[in-house]
Amino acid sequence: MISRRLMLGGLAGMAAPALSGCGGRPASVSPSYYMPAPGSGEAYRPSVEGLDAVIDISNNVTVGDFRQVRRAGILGVIHKCTEGGDWIDPSYSSRRAQAEQSGLLWGAYHFGTRQYSGSDQAMAFLAIARPGPQTLMALDLEPNERNPRNTMQIAQAEAFVQVVYQQTGRLPLLYTHPKWANGERFGKHRLSLGQPVTPGSVLARCDLWLADYREEPEVPYAWANKGWRLWQYVADETEADAAYGTTPRAIPGISHCDRNLFKGDESQLYRYWRSGGRTA
Repeated sequence: MISRRLMLGGLAGMAAPALSGCGGRPASVSPSYYMPAPGSGEAYRPSVEGLDAVIDISNNVTVGDFRQVRRAGILGVIHKCTEGGDWIDPSYSSRRAQAEQSGLLWGAYHFGTRQYSGSDQAMAFLAIARPGPQTLMALDLEPNERNPRNTMQIAQAEAFVQVVYQQTGRLPLLYTHPKWANGERFGKHRLSLGQPVTPGSVLARCDLWLADYREEPEVPYAWANKGWRLWQYVADETEADAAYGTTPRAIPGISHCDRNLFKGDESQLYRYWRSGGRTA
């Protein structure tokens, strides 16, 4: 996923969500601003509502005990599964069993590249993800910072989504940044998709998993009438490096993670996830 340290190094003056959920039940964000007293140590609360109960991780995250993660109020985990058409996350399968046995909802995401066709990438993803009816699926569409020329293009992403739908009857979530989805230059290498995702694209039919580390996220114009389903508000969070404006905290049982809000309450999250992303 996009690193907050790479993308937001110069945004120290912008507040990010003051969220909790690391002890007991997951917390909902207040829908109105709260201005803390000077010197109180309290953080600003943004005007965004959502359930702070979903994390996403990959093999580079050290996992000690998923039971501790669940006891910390996390309900769902989305794990990297594949990248391109030939890379498999070595932790995916074993962690899936551990997470599900710990009572966590499970999801899988694919990092798209340009090297292989979208349809080939989709088939490789499905072969490893082995999605059940309650597995949330996602396509990560973002600049490939390590190899810019190997960045997935819109046509490949559309082919990926179409194959996943043909094979499963379900659309994956689409993970992206608003600038990237809108065709603007973005990232360390100032890359661009060359064109925006349009409302008529099959990508716009996917629920949006938005990556935007500002106080209030921007919705790409293709999803203007739909909004986001998940909002990744901070990446690579540890106890020593929390989202700006929040109290440093760590989720026990793991070294670090990306944090996400779900648009809805706990019952809606369970209903949505257990349908594989079919319903609100």
